[in-house]
Amino acid sequence: MCVCFAVVACIAWQRIYDTPELSGALLLANVMAGGAFFLFPKNVPLLDIPDITRFSFQFRYLVPPVVFGLIVFCAILVMLSWPVGVAVRMGAEWLVFVAVALAAERIIGTYVLHTEAMAHRLTRKVAIIGSGAEATQMAARINTRMQNMFRLVGVFDDQGSNVDGTIDELVQRGREDGIDAVIMSFPPAEGGQQHVMDVLWRLRGVLADVYVVPTLMTEDCHFWPVERFGPFSLTVLQRRPLSEWDMLEKRAFDLSASVLILIAIAPVLALVALAIKLDSRGPVLFCQPRQGFNNCYFNVFKFRSMYTDMADSGAVRQTSRTDPRVTRVGRVIRRLSIDELPQLFNVLRGDMSLVGPRPHAPQTRAGGQLLHEAMEEYVARHRVQPGITGWAQINGSRGELVTREDLRRRVVLDLEYIRAWSIWLDMKIIFLTIKREIFSRNAF
Repeated sequence: MCVCFAVVACIAWQRIYDTPELSGALLLANVMAGGAFFLFPKNVPLLDIPDITRFSFQFRYLVPPVVFGLIVFCAILVMLSWPVGVAVRMGAEWLVFVAVALAAERIIGTYVLHTEAMAHRLTRKVAIIGSGAEATQMAARINTRMQNMFRLVGVFDDQGSNVDGTIDELVQRGREDGIDAVIMSFPPAEGGQQHVMDVLWRLRGVLADVYVVPTLMTEDCHFWPVERFGPFSLTVLQRRPLSEWDMLEKRAFDLSASVLILIAIAPVLALVALAIKLDSRGPVLFCQPRQGFNNCYFNVFKFRSMYTDMADSGAVRQTSRTDPRVTRVGRVIRRLSIDELPQLFNVLRGDMSLVGPRPHAPQTRAGGQLLHEAMEEYVARHRVQPGITGWAQINGSRGELVTREDLRRRVVLDLEYIRAWSIWLDMKIIFLTIKREIFSRNAF
């Protein structure tokens, strides 16, 4: 962000003091140089985030993209027939503005990162799986020499007595308290790579990065990424679908877009509320439990579309196309998906996102089975926040879940979204929701 401000400031400076009638070539050089800075490869291991407080790390991280941007700036002006001396002078001005902005931003940022509150927030919570000497050694190293970067949650394993719990208890702990990273470190005699894969499958619903000691990976592991964890090198098995920065970016988009949408549709919300009140007795809003991010439960808001005495707060029975429980107004607002609009308040509260896998009620079934029993991959949907709309919905997978095939298709689409997430994808889904899904034949 500070580089963007620096480029704008540089353009203003050049327009005032160098070329009052700013040429297109100079504007292009500034913009392209800024873009070159952002596009320059910056490979920073996630577990080494605390290193950004070190000046040497900052210097090595920032100098290459800045120099690359400077080269691009000068090269564009030279290719557009500007004198080399003038191109270099203008490039030097761009360099000064960018360097000063980056220095100010990094000095302030480093100071903030050194404060006690922020240092505690950035400390990553780590759990170790294993009960042998390897796990004990790693736990001791974290507790004695790496406390500024990592906090050991505990050592977990289904075997051994000197542990803090079983793997199932680790999964529960991750759901309740949150864990940033899980490291598998046990002797190869316990099963080697096959045992690693079995444990990884049990951790599929845990919202954490999962690592393993490389010596346990013996087959087909040449292309698995390796990261540094203090003095240890670890193979990456599973990453959180969204990094901390991605989640912050998505949350900022959700908040700003939700506020704008609520302001724009406020008259519609008032009219719908009045129509519901006049059509049948009972409250305007209907709350129902849903399972969401990190498998935690929350109450979702919807406009009431059923008669109050027939409403199913536990969602034991899914709504069918000719459901007699639905009111006259309810049929209209469900048909146009207007009943979902109060979920914008769930977005403001942080329970949901504008875009994500649709949350289901705990008792929802497909093919006569609970959803997590009907398809084991289902729990992976909870690794991101649920959404008002999603990739599955705009691809026609919405409405009642009748068979396991209905569930399978929806989960596959949701996992595709999680793997491909970006802000632009969220915008695309919102646009397509407005275009397609309001008039979907599957909405009832």
